[in-house]
Amino acid sequence: MVLLTSIACYFSSRFIGYETVALLLLVTVSIIAMLFDILPVLCAAVLSALIWNFFFITPTLTFHIDNAQDLLMFLMYFFVALVNAVLTSKIRKEKVKSRDKEEKEKTIKLYNTLLNSLSHELRTPISTIIGAIDTLKENKEKISVSNQNELLNQIEIASIRLNRQVENLLNMSRLETGMLKLNIDWCDTNELINSVIQKNSLSHQQSILFEPNENLPLMKFDRGLIEQVLQNLLYNAINYTPENAKIKITALESSSKCVISVSDNGTGIPESEIKYIFDKFYRLPQTKTGGSGLGLSIVKGFVEAHNGNVSVENIKTGGVTFLIEFPVETSYINNLKNE
Repeated sequence: MVLLTSIACYFSSRFIGYETVALLLLVTVSIIAMLFDILPVLCAAVLSALIWNFFFITPTLTFHIDNAQDLLMFLMYFFVALVNAVLTSKIRKEKVKSRDKEEKEKTIKLYNTLLNSLSHELRTPISTIIGAIDTLKENKEKISVSNQNELLNQIEIASIRLNRQVENLLNMSRLETGMLKLNIDWCDTNELINSVIQKNSLSHQQSILFEPNENLPLMKFDRGLIEQVLQNLLYNAINYTPENAKIKITALESSSKCVISVSDNGTGIPESEIKYIFDKFYRLPQTKTGGSGLGLSIVKGFVEAHNGNVSVENIKTGGVTFLIEFPVETSYINNLKNE
């Protein structure tokens, strides 16, 4: 960079003068100091001073300086170039340290958020399971069959909740470490959605509406990941809507893309919060629902792993729609049959 600046100045020195050349070389050294460590910066400072002396200070093509004023100017240039190089390099290092400190503080904050969330999200279902089991063991003969079934139902719901939290932690770990590998295979999307709905049948009072799309072909994607995506979207809709709400799921294939939407008629999401909705550990302010804040972040990560995207939009009449779409290969045989 110093050489390029020197060459440009050499051919234009008759117009700009050697004082201007010194300023241009100092600017070049400053730019280098912002990009490299101290050693190459010092080398650039020394090299620029020698080039300025040899090619631009009269008599040129020699390191000898006749004029005392030029000699003083050269020494000042050399000193300013070195100081400038050192100070600029230090400023750059301080910025790096400051950025690292901010990242560390952010990591600690996320870590504390995760611990606080998990301390509640894991303790609650575990306490429910232990309490129900203790009740069954201590009062088995006194408890009616209906009450026993109710306790068993509580254990099942708590176990599902606990398993969901553990799955979210493992999935987020896979996303963060880059260990996520897709297991692509042919899948029946209608069957997959029905399976997800069935798994959530015990944990909600809302109406879940889904009409299988008979024209939907078989599609290739990672069933396990997309199932987790739908699980998280459905769980999110159940958590943030009243008990009498309706949740609607639709699926279609369009332009070699799988398009699935999950809509509800709840209160929706404040417009100011939508841009944060897929951030890790993010939860809507002033909400009493549980959760670690990982569910929607995992949805985004898994869909993007399929080279797709996920979006969210409020419904004017109330509620919200989550839309996921990702490219897929469809079954040629199934397409012929549908035609």
